[in-house]
Amino acid sequence: MDNRVVITGLGVVAPNGNNLAEFTHAIKNGVSGIKFDEELAALNFSCQISGKPMLSAERIQNYFTELELKNLDSTGILYGVIAGMDAWQDAGLALNESDEPFYDYGAIFGTGTSGIDKFRKAIYKIDELQVKRLGSTVVSQTMASGITAYLSGKIGLGNQVTTNSSACATGTESLLMAYERIKAGQATCMIAGSTSDSGPYIWGGFDAMKVCTYKHNHEPEKGSRPMSTSASGFVPSSGAGALVVESLSHALQRGAKIYAEVLGGNVNSGGQRGLGTMTAPNPTAVQHCIKNAIKNAQIDAKDIDLVSGHLTATAKDALEIENWVKALNRSGKDFPYINGIKGMIGHTLSAAGSIECVAAVMQLHKNFIMPNVNCEDLNPDIEKLIDKSCVPTQLINQRISVVAKANFGFGDVNACVILKRYDNE
Repeated sequence: MDNRVVITGLGVVAPNGNNLAEFTHAIKNGVSGIKFDEELAALNFSCQISGKPMLSAERIQNYFTELELKNLDSTGILYGVIAGMDAWQDAGLALNESDEPFYDYGAIFGTGTSGIDKFRKAIYKIDELQVKRLGSTVVSQTMASGITAYLSGKIGLGNQVTTNSSACATGTESLLMAYERIKAGQATCMIAGSTSDSGPYIWGGFDAMKVCTYKHNHEPEKGSRPMSTSASGFVPSSGAGALVVESLSHALQRGAKIYAEVLGGNVNSGGQRGLGTMTAPNPTAVQHCIKNAIKNAQIDAKDIDLVSGHLTATAKDALEIENWVKALNRSGKDFPYINGIKGMIGHTLSAAGSIECVAAVMQLHKNFIMPNVNCEDLNPDIEKLIDKSCVPTQLINQRISVVAKANFGFGDVNACVILKRYDNE
């Protein structure tokens, strides 16, 4: 079955934008969402800056009932539901008011963890012999699939409703899983996305590993520096991104606006072999992932106008660029433009792929290439591989046609999706 798959709805909750309009303005103008975090400072974190979405109580009340909010203690579910519901509304789709679910509509919405704060409070109650006071929402908020359970119930989804989890590759993987289900004719429309919990109980392990920056606590907006000579680690952050994907025929039939087309992609693992470890990518596997994504999308590497990189502001940035160079067989001035969003929002962990996919789609749809923030001092190891002009530090207003978006995660896992501008045909 040769179903073409398109993106018709977008939703985002990010440190620098709580809705699509705010987020698009922020990424075009290099607006940072990273701030000093008093809680991390009080807990003696080395990294005392973070990126957190700032949601008003009024906004939250538009998505949850008063009863749900009374017991809700999962930022991951909070962010994910808002992003997912916004994407659904943006796609012009209605909520299901009938007793029968939408059997052709589903969701694949990933996360790394769910309800850490809720889980922590539950542990204390159990230790204090108060198990009967846990309440009825501990399970739904702490199970990983809580995010899709909430979304499914609010919309009435009856197709596959699944939560995937592949570390930093989660969001891009969810988009590809939804794409494949529609491509195979097993669904008509899917919400794809990912979310990440917020706070010290999520970020503490990374701070202990010394992979987070500690050099910019006094100047938060300059802390996240992907591809920079002065990069010193990532800034922890949180949020969610969501994309509605559907068959082209279904989108055209209902007159939906179309943001972009998903041409294909690839998901793989380096097996923690060779140079691959729990925390470091196997370069050969990364290159295989990118090459196979291009092959699956039935394009040539020369067709790619923009690479949307993972680019965490760690020592691995130069290796990532080297892998792109080898996989695309393009270097110097022949390399595509490359950018990443983590300089503005930090590393949203399991939400990274979906938020970055939203950013990639908006660049295709709105004809711009967002700037790389805090990258004026390009790493010389990167400059040996690609020309400095390929790493824009200012907004470029330019029509682009094809974006390659990839993320690489703990456990040596990789995901790469190829997105194409959709022009009315």
